[in-house]
Amino acid sequence: MFVKEKYNIRKIIVEIIGTVVGAFVMAFGISLFLLPNKLSSGGLSGVATIVYYLLNIPMGTTILICNIPLFVIAVYKLGKTFFVKSLVGTICLSVFIDLLDKLPALTEDRFLACIYGGIIIGIGTAIILKVDSSTGGTDLISYIAREYRPTMRMSNVIIMIDIVIVTLNIICFRIIEIGLYSAIAIYLMGKIIDILFEGIYFTKLILIVSDKNQEIAKEIGDKVRRGTTGLYGKGMYTQNEKLVLMCAASRGDIGKVKLVARNIDPKCFIIITNSREVVGMGFKKT
Repeated sequence: MFVKEKYNIRKIIVEIIGTVVGAFVMAFGISLFLLPNKLSSGGLSGVATIVYYLLNIPMGTTILICNIPLFVIAVYKLGKTFFVKSLVGTICLSVFIDLLDKLPALTEDRFLACIYGGIIIGIGTAIILKVDSSTGGTDLISYIAREYRPTMRMSNVIIMIDIVIVTLNIICFRIIEIGLYSAIAIYLMGKIIDILFEGIYFTKLILIVSDKNQEIAKEIGDKVRRGTTGLYGKGMYTQNEKLVLMCAASRGDIGKVKLVARNIDPKCFIIITNSREVVGMGFKKT
């Protein structure tokens, strides 16, 4: 029934703790910011928000019920460890939402609610994903779908689901601002997840095309204290082979690298682009 796995008890315990913490953070953002203001975070939470206001059924209970068929399918397709972590995450999220829902909302301003709610839920979701877990809903759907079709672009499917849910919110509550603010919250969730996974410190990647690569590389190493790598390329217009220097540098080093290259070869061709993350000597260790 389950996929065979090698177990590391300590690692599993840490991941379960991370799942519980992430679920609590998500529940905090939902119960104290989005839910009181009828805003949606997309997925099953968005469905549960509608049910909460139309039928007065606790949001956590609805999330748990909606996830039951997903877990019935997942038990046959996913590893036992992931299944257990996801089950813990889903149960904790549902319980925490219903418990925190008893507290008063931290703000009744929908704009503030979508901003802070989106950020907090994004942090909680990132924690969950960091420990390779899930709280059910669209995340679990994506995991299951990838087991059936590994090449499927689930990001597009999840976006479409969120659009449908937000549209349903507008239709049910008949307030277009709810959908607009919900869209902001969902966008912020995604950006926060990206930041926590990839970092906010954009490193620059510099490509230098010159006939004086050896001198430029030496000067960059001596004066800027940055390493360079030579990549072999070919100019398709001139048909001449060229050695392209590649250098990863911080924002503060960009001017220095350009100055070194221009001083040695005023005609050199320089390309500077953002590098989302650089791991290794002189940069992040992990």
